Amino acid sequence: MISTQRIIYCTNPGCTNPINPVGESLCASCQTPLVHQYLWVTGERQGNIRLGKKVADRYEVITPQIWLDTQPGLLPHIPEELPKEIIPYLQLYQQRLHLPQVYGFEGDILLLENIPIDETGNLYPTITDAWDQATAVRQVYWLWQILQLWIPLAELGVADSLLFPDNLRVQGWCVRLLELVETLYATSLQQLGECWQPWVATAKTPVAHGLQEIVQQMCGGKAQLEAIATQLNELLLSAAAELPLTLKVAGATDTGPAAMQNEDTCYPMDSEDEDLGLLPQVSMVCDGIGGHEGGEVASLLAVQSLKLQIRALVTEVALATELVPPELLQQQLEASLRVVNNVICNCNNEQKREGTQRMGTTLVMAVQMPQRIHTISGWHSENAHELYLVNIGDSRAYWITRNYCMLLTVDDDVAAREVRFVRSLYRKALQRPDATALTQALGTKEGELLRPLIQRFILEEDGILLLCSDGLSDNNLVEQSWQDYATPVLTGELSLEDAVYQWINQANQKNGHDNTSVVLTHCRVSPGYLVPITPTFPLVEIQLAELEEPDLVESSQVLLDLDITAVATLDDTQTSVKSQLKSKRWVRLGGLLALLGGLSLGLFVRWQLDSPAFQQICRRLPQQMQQLCPPLRR
Repeated sequence: MISTQRIIYCTNPGCTNPINPVGESLCASCQTPLVHQYLWVTGERQGNIRLGKKVADRYEVITPQIWLDTQPGLLPHIPEELPKEIIPYLQLYQQRLHLPQVYGFEGDILLLENIPIDETGNLYPTITDAWDQATAVRQVYWLWQILQLWIPLAELGVADSLLFPDNLRVQGWCVRLLELVETLYATSLQQLGECWQPWVATAKTPVAHGLQEIVQQMCGGKAQLEAIATQLNELLLSAAAELPLTLKVAGATDTGPAAMQNEDTCYPMDSEDEDLGLLPQVSMVCDGIGGHEGGEVASLLAVQSLKLQIRALVTEVALATELVPPELLQQQLEASLRVVNNVICNCNNEQKREGTQRMGTTLVMAVQMPQRIHTISGWHSENAHELYLVNIGDSRAYWITRNYCMLLTVDDDVAAREVRFVRSLYRKALQRPDATALTQALGTKEGELLRPLIQRFILEEDGILLLCSDGLSDNNLVEQSWQDYATPVLTGELSLEDAVYQWINQANQKNGHDNTSVVLTHCRVSPGYLVPITPTFPLVEIQLAELEEPDLVESSQVLLDLDITAVATLDDTQTSVKSQLKSKRWVRLGGLLALLGGLSLGLFVRWQLDSPAFQQICRRLPQQMQQLCPPLRR
């Protein structure tokens, strides 16, 4: 009898029996997690292939446009010369949260990965199908995301991708595209407004009038993109501010079983770390590079100096009487990063460190900006639910709900660079021996060369924001284990602190080759209340001493002793080197960070921006700093 069982192959090249039934989660032979790689198929021939057929003895045809790669451990076919039609996919790689990526080819058929499909091979719903069940804020949020994609897609001639409702899918709050569609004729904002009309006609009552006014302007043919974006943003924040928002954050870092020194630094480090004006709105993970003689210094310096600057920024935003636009906030975050970058870079220059010896650090940072705003129902809210996410390097951020785990960041590594520069497809770039080598980090190059990815999100559903170093994210460990550690937190069965330690413990067991840092922020917008759970730290095998600031090794201490500023330093004759390393380090670092704190207050005034919100900020600066501002508008 001929077997009709659907099979999938284990990706472990050393597996002695790699054949498994489709649907299993682990290989029966070697316990390696099985990869179910569903692909979206485009091309003239795909509709002629019957369902159930296996193409090239590899791709199982689930539907005419959904194929399952039954041998995901093998490299797909990739032509030596990449076709012109796939160039937009490659150049838009940093938009991978919303866009598919090229997997490979099968003849003239294009295979796309990272598509809006669930783990069982079913497509996520279209916006049209999900619209009526969406909340008012989510309806506006979907349209805001589409508008944000408009410019980058238009620049590459694929803006028509946003005009086909069946091409626009939604995974919870996130808009995702099935494929990119080439624009044959000039696409206008008017066409986008016409596409929105059917949705806006049935929008939820609180936002219906505002959306109708915006779409009328778009359909009138004279509306400017900037004006439409401003109006849509104000409506989005006004709708989001109607929701309650509760944040709780917990974090820890661990050296790991194989490493000798912890080069990670995270914020917060434990539940006692209560910097006024920051928690629970700010969280960070930094993974130092440059070896034990520098990486630990770079990560520590980045976190401590950024805390000062972000505190100043958050304070000013909270006091602003007018809405600060996202573009300005992104510029200020980027300015903060450049200041920190150049401080670390100066340390490298002072030590004459070159090449791989230059110390630096990755960074993933989340800042929940507490903007004041009038809600759509007319009352005053102190928080507009904005979350800004910054990443440099390969430390990652994930958004996790009861239903899914979503990677939010894009790694700055060689594989990603090869894709963005249209030199390779991602799967092929991963074959390079240097595929995971970093292409940028804080402190390794001058600040002008820094290209951080700064994204804005709206907190409009319950979930967990996970920030972590690659000690946890390597080998897809987060994607494989999120349900074990995040779902119990969301259901009230596990404390946030215990989840942090259990995830670190899992990283030590499954990866174990590196330091691991984990910071979790539990975001709640639902009115329901969960009974607080008392943390039970002894359940996990992590030494709590790891949470304390360790003394740096002497070679690293030298870096913090550099006289790179005019800040006064301690008299070395008054301090015992062995017994006072820790206190001496903090006094000297504190002086440097005090200077950075002063610089951070000037970040707003360094930008020659003539906006009312900016001028309000200038008026609140100390008198001696107001002279740095452009003339105030009268």
